[in-house]
Amino acid sequence: MSTPYRWYYRGKQISETSSNTYEVHNSGEYRCQAPDSIKSSSVSLLFSQATLILQAPLYVFEGDSVVLRCRAKAGVALTNVTLYKNDRLLAFLSNTSDFHIRQADLKDNGAYQCSGFKKDSSSVVSNRVKIQVQELFPPPVMKASSFQPIEGELVTLTCETQLPSQKSDVRLQFCFFKDGQTLQSGWSSSPEFQINTIWREDSGSYWCQAQAVTSRVWKQSQISKIYVQRGVAKVQIHTRPALEFVIPGQELVLICSVDGVPGPVRISWYKTSNKESMKIKIQNSLKAEFKISMVKNSDAGEYYCEANNGGRSFLSKPVTINVKVPVSPPGLTLSPPGDRALEGDMVTLHCEAQRGSLPIQYQFFREDVFLKEIEVTSLRTSSFSFSLTAEHSGNYYCTADNGLGAQRSRAVHLSVIVPVSHPVLTLSPPGPWAVEGDLMTLHCVAQKGSPPIQYRFYHGDVTLGSSSVPSGGGASFSFSVTSELSGNYHCTADNGFGSHKSEAISLSVTVPVSRPVLTIRTPRAQPVVGDIVELHCEAQRGSPPILYQFYHEDVTLGSSSTPSGGSSLSLFLTEEHSGKYACVVSNGLGSQRSDTVSLSVRVPVSHAVLTLRAPRAQTVEGDMVELHCEARRGSPPIWYQFYHEDVTLGSSSAPSGGGASFNLSLTAEHSGNYSCKANNDLGAQHSEVVTFNVLVPVSRPVLTLRAPRSQAMVGDMVELHCEAQRGSPPILYQFYHENVTLESSSAPYGGGASFNLSLTTQHSGNYSCEANNGLGAQHSEAVMLSITGLTGSRSGPVATGVTGGLLSLLGLAAAALLLYYWLPRKAGGKSNSDPSRRPSSSDSQEPTYHNVPTWIELQPVYSNVNPEGEDVVYTEVRSIQKGNKHAAASTPGLLKNSDSSVIYSQPSAWWGYCGALPEGTAHTPGDTYTGLVMDLSIMGMHFTLPCLCETLRAHCSLCCPSTGTPPAAVAERTSLRCIGPHQLPWVEEMQLPPSLFPHLRPHTFP
Repeated sequence: MSTPYRWYYRGKQISETSSNTYEVHNSGEYRCQAPDSIKSSSVSLLFSQATLILQAPLYVFEGDSVVLRCRAKAGVALTNVTLYKNDRLLAFLSNTSDFHIRQADLKDNGAYQCSGFKKDSSSVVSNRVKIQVQELFPPPVMKASSFQPIEGELVTLTCETQLPSQKSDVRLQFCFFKDGQTLQSGWSSSPEFQINTIWREDSGSYWCQAQAVTSRVWKQSQISKIYVQRGVAKVQIHTRPALEFVIPGQELVLICSVDGVPGPVRISWYKTSNKESMKIKIQNSLKAEFKISMVKNSDAGEYYCEANNGGRSFLSKPVTINVKVPVSPPGLTLSPPGDRALEGDMVTLHCEAQRGSLPIQYQFFREDVFLKEIEVTSLRTSSFSFSLTAEHSGNYYCTADNGLGAQRSRAVHLSVIVPVSHPVLTLSPPGPWAVEGDLMTLHCVAQKGSPPIQYRFYHGDVTLGSSSVPSGGGASFSFSVTSELSGNYHCTADNGFGSHKSEAISLSVTVPVSRPVLTIRTPRAQPVVGDIVELHCEAQRGSPPILYQFYHEDVTLGSSSTPSGGSSLSLFLTEEHSGKYACVVSNGLGSQRSDTVSLSVRVPVSHAVLTLRAPRAQTVEGDMVELHCEARRGSPPIWYQFYHEDVTLGSSSAPSGGGASFNLSLTAEHSGNYSCKANNDLGAQHSEVVTFNVLVPVSRPVLTLRAPRSQAMVGDMVELHCEAQRGSPPILYQFYHENVTLESSSAPYGGGASFNLSLTTQHSGNYSCEANNGLGAQHSEAVMLSITGLTGSRSGPVATGVTGGLLSLLGLAAAALLLYYWLPRKAGGKSNSDPSRRPSSSDSQEPTYHNVPTWIELQPVYSNVNPEGEDVVYTEVRSIQKGNKHAAASTPGLLKNSDSSVIYSQPSAWWGYCGALPEGTAHTPGDTYTGLVMDLSIMGMHFTLPCLCETLRAHCSLCCPSTGTPPAAVAERTSLRCIGPHQLPWVEEMQLPPSLFPHLRPHTFP
């Protein structure tokens, strides 16, 4: 089934037909599509309703037959129908409505229109149709495969043009022209024309024409020039094998290679100049061969070939074929004959090959070393002459070669005898210096001279030895060097043609240094710091100059160079000069080190330092105290002596240095000044005096009651006196009635204390007292007091006594409460106050006192401090605490101060009064008071401390460094923190109720 034609109207397919014709009746745009092609261009059709229309083809090309048709509407008859072109009368269409243009061309371009008359004589005009005659095809373009071809090449001419798609069915024919003449058969349907072999005479002007077969429309191309270049013919002869000469009996093939000659060629071969043809071969190949199966001597000569293509002949360059005979082995002879000759003689070498084609190349060799090359072209012999030297001894031979293989002669030996030259003497190891004991080798060699050679060696004029060398190379003589062998040396050489002597060389023998001896010269048997000692170093043997270097513990002290003898170095002794000494000597031949010599420099002792090591900060009777004396510097052994008030206590020796100790079990008599002395027989040194006190615990006190009468009565004033016979002051006394505290009092300088009591009936009962100086409390025995009642007449005094008794009881209650808060802290117990009211943990840590562990490693130094000339005396203990984790953990609060090494003994009591606020002044909890003072009594010494009271939550912290008032409470509870004027490292805190001190007066200090 054939592929149909498709028809499109306004872009949509409307039909398919088997032919290329389709009838339509509607105006619009139409397109068609032929089988196996793309869609055509669009065509617009208009079905007009006008009375008169002019119909014309859509496209008009050159040569087309065009019909213009004037048509009237059906049923309308027109007369006088006229056709106009560009508004000019073109034709009257009386008998027919068609106007024919037989072959359209460009002159038919224009606007066409027709008109006519109806029966009513009214005129009718058609539509205007514009006709544009298009070119059927453009003028052709002639192309050539080459416009500058080389003779003999194939050239193709092409006439190119293009028909429009609407006229693709038009057939064209072509014709090619050269210089106005038609080429070959004239017109052809093919646009190509071939010139199979172009020649130089084919150069000229070429063009082509294209013509439509039916319409006779034709067009001509531009004229093109074709220039035919002359060909470069290349005719060459090659041989197989590729040799310039051949050997008789060998096969030889000559090949004629032709390039650049057009057309088929005929190859002719020629030998020699008479061009006698040896063989002719005609072939259509560019190559031809001529073969000689077995070459003979007569085949030698020149050959060339000729290539002929019928128009011209081309000759190759001649090739010479040489037929050669290989050379025979040559013979070598010497002139004058013989195998020995003296240096300087002239000798000639003759080499000859008996047969072989000329030219022959001769080469001469000695021991396979090339000497000379000579080419001969007429004679078969060659000669080579030269003057003999020592190097010319050896085996000689020659070779002959004529290109067919080299031949070698037999070897001929020639010995050249050479007299000895002046020998050269060298030392090994080289140099004019040698060390005693070295092995020295003398080497004598004559650079020239035929062996054997006799060598002799001399020291001065004394022969050392001789040696005969049969094969050259020199001779040697070795010996061990001693100091006597310094001097000049030479040698001689002789091979029977005269003896020759070398130049003399000098040899100097040097002696290495021996091991040196170091001596130390001191002003005394045991040198002491400040002495001057001399170090002397000397080597008994060795060539000068000698460098001496002195060392102390491998550190260089100094050096010096001397031409002879030893070297010395002086030292002003210090303690650091003790140690090992040595010296090193060197003279460039190696160094030697002396034995080590030890030097001990004795050092006098420095001032001794006495330290006391006690088990607690304040020593107590019965404690064991260690006195330690140590001199920081001084040579051992050191003898130490200990003194108490200039009385010798004991002595001890430190044989290896360091200090010495002496132990004391303390009694009260041990208080006082202590010192020590250090001595190492270079002078004694005393320590500073150290003072310390031995505290004595209180003895059991005795309570006595002093009444105005033997039987106490209500209203009597009774004195209670408590006294401990022994005990270091200050001593705190407390009085009790039936174990209820009545009063407390301090005896800062020892002795007893008293308390007065106005008796009431309630005062009957048992009384006792307690003494305490911080080293343990002691209670007295109880004393019974019986009170007799009074009559009514004494009611007034009784009332007065009751009132006084009540006030006394109030005071006793206050003192008891104070002791209740203070004494437990002295013993290391915890406060019974509300923990929530204690100072915050951010304050200084609350001190807790424990028992001091035995032998805390302290080094106290006791001294008195008296600030600003006042009467107040502080006991100051500066200490260095040694590393002891357990001791540090158990050290009481009084030792815990990282900022100072000062230790103060803890207070045993405090006392004093704050004074009262002005009458009418009310106290408000939380008020801030400044300028307060506080009086502390510590171990019997009074401290007057300025106080600072600052509000901290519900607490008031009193910082108490100076005398006057005891702690004052300004809040519900008061925390007192006391710090001495010298940064007292302990803190005492007291929690006191405000009811004890209702009156507080601020005081301002300058």
